[in-house]
Amino acid sequence: MRTDQQPIRIALFAPEGRMGRVIAEAASSDPNFTIDAEHGDVLVDFSSPDGLRGSIDRAISAGIPLLVGTTGLGEGHDSLIADAAKIIPVLKAANTSLGIALLDDLVERAARILGQDDWDVEIVEAHHRMKADAPSGTALHLGSAVERGRDMDAKEELGRCGTGLARETGSIGYSAVRGGTVAGDHDVLFLGPEERLILSHRAESRSIFARGALAAARFLVGKPAGLYSMRDVIDAR
Repeated sequence: MRTDQQPIRIALFAPEGRMGRVIAEAASSDPNFTIDAEHGDVLVDFSSPDGLRGSIDRAISAGIPLLVGTTGLGEGHDSLIADAAKIIPVLKAANTSLGIALLDDLVERAARILGQDDWDVEIVEAHHRMKADAPSGTALHLGSAVERGRDMDAKEELGRCGTGLARETGSIGYSAVRGGTVAGDHDVLFLGPEERLILSHRAESRSIFARGALAAARFLVGKPAGLYSMRDVIDAR
C-alpha cells in the first residue's frame, strides 16, 4: 500500500523495449517515480499488439491500472481493452505526448468550425525507418478528432497512387513518410478555398513520450475502473 508521500511505482511490461528504457531513464531522474518490476502501482505497456493480452492479464491479476501505449492495435485489441476497463482503470494512448493531446483538442475544434464541404483534411506523418505500422496510430487518432468535430464517420484515403484519384468530399487523406531517426512529425492540414490552416507537432526526442507516460501514470493512480485517454490527463492539469 502506497501513501501520497511515496514515489509512484512503475512496472514496465516490456522493460527492454525502446520506450521501456526511455521511461525507466525518465523515472530515475524524477523523485516522484521509481521502477518496481514486482510491485508496481501502475503497469505500463509499450510492447506490441501480440503482448496486449499478457499485459492486461498481469494488470488485472495485480489489481492495478494499465497504461497502453502500444500502437498498431486492431478492433480485437480494442475489445480486450474495453473489457479490461470494466475491471481496472485503463488509459489507451496512441501517443503519450502532452503536446499531441493538446493538438487533438485543437484539431477537433478546427474540424467543428471548418465545414467539410469547403475544407478538406489531409494528415501527413513522418517516423523513423524502423516503424512497422502506417499510418501511425497518432495520425489515425488525429483523424478521429476530425470525425468527432464533424460528428461523422469519414472515408480514409490512404497512400494515393495512380490515376482517377479525385478526393471524396468529407474524406480524410493520410500520408506516411519513413526514414532516418525521426521521432515523430504530424501535420493536420485543413485545405479551404484560397487559404490553409496547418496544425503541427514535432517530436524531437522520445523523452517527451516518457514524460507524458509518467504524467498519465500519475493520473491513473487512485482512479476507478474505466477507459481513459490523454485528453483526460491534460484536462486534469
